Amino acid sequence: MFRIIAITTCLLASGWRNAADQSGFLKNGVTAHRGNSGEFPECTLPAFQSGIAVGADWLELDVLLSRDGKLVVIHDRTTGRVGDRDLEVTKSTYAELSEVDVATDFRKRHQKTLADCPKARMPLLEEVISLVMTQRRSRLSIQPKMDCVAEAIKLIKRLGAQEWVGFNDGNLQYMSKVKQLAPEIPVFWDRGNSDLAQDLLIARRHGFEALVLNHQVLTAEKVRMIQQAGFEAGVWTINREADLRRFLKMKVDRIYTDYPARLLALK
Repeated sequence: MFRIIAITTCLLASGWRNAADQSGFLKNGVTAHRGNSGEFPECTLPAFQSGIAVGADWLELDVLLSRDGKLVVIHDRTTGRVGDRDLEVTKSTYAELSEVDVATDFRKRHQKTLADCPKARMPLLEEVISLVMTQRRSRLSIQPKMDCVAEAIKLIKRLGAQEWVGFNDGNLQYMSKVKQLAPEIPVFWDRGNSDLAQDLLIARRHGFEALVLNHQVLTAEKVRMIQQAGFEAGVWTINREADLRRFLKMKVDRIYTDYPARLLALK
C-alpha cells in the first residue's frame, strides 16, 4: 500500500483529471486534506505523493517552526496524537522531531503492520514543496499554525515555487501578511460562524481569492453570496459520501477531504 507509485502513471488524460486552468494545473475543486490522509498517515510524504497521484488539484498541509528554525509539516503543536512519542514541536529540534514515527497512530487505527505501513518521519516544508514542483498538476496550500508566514514566503521565493503554492487559514493577520509579502500567491481564507457580508468586504480589501467555510455553517445561500461577490466558495473537511454529494449539489468550488479519490469518483 505504501510503495511510492510513479505519479505520471497514475494521472489519466481524460475526464475530471484533464480539467486544467491556463497554466496546466488541475482545476477540479478537490483539496486533499493533509494529503491523502484517509489512506496514508497525515502530513507525510507518501500522503502528499498519493494526493498528487489520485489527481487532487490542491494538497493541504500545516506548518510550524521547530526550535532550530526549521519549517516542519505537522498539524498539532505536539507529536503525541500521531507519533510514538510526545514532543512539543516548537521546543524540539528537527533532529529530535525526525526521530518520531508519525505513522504510529494511523497504523494502530487501521490495524496495519509495519510492512503494510512503514515508519514515517515528519517532513520539512521544503521537501514537500520540492515534491510538488516535480509536476504541474497539483498545487500546495500551506496553513501556518503559528506566525511563520515570512519564513515560508522566503523559502517559497528561494525555491521559485510561487506558481505551485497557496495559503489557507482563518487568521487574518497571517493571511494578510501573505498578500503583503507575495500578492501573487492565492489565499483561501477559512471562516466559521461569522458575518459573511463583513467577511466578503475584508476578503476583497485584502485581495483574497476564496472563502472556505466550516461544513456546519455553509449553506447554498452562502455559496451563492460568495460566488456572486467574485470569490471561490470552499468547505472543510468532508468525508462521508452523502455529505460530499450534498456540497457538490450546492456547486461548492472547493471541497477539503481526507479521501480525494472518493470525491473525484463522484464528479
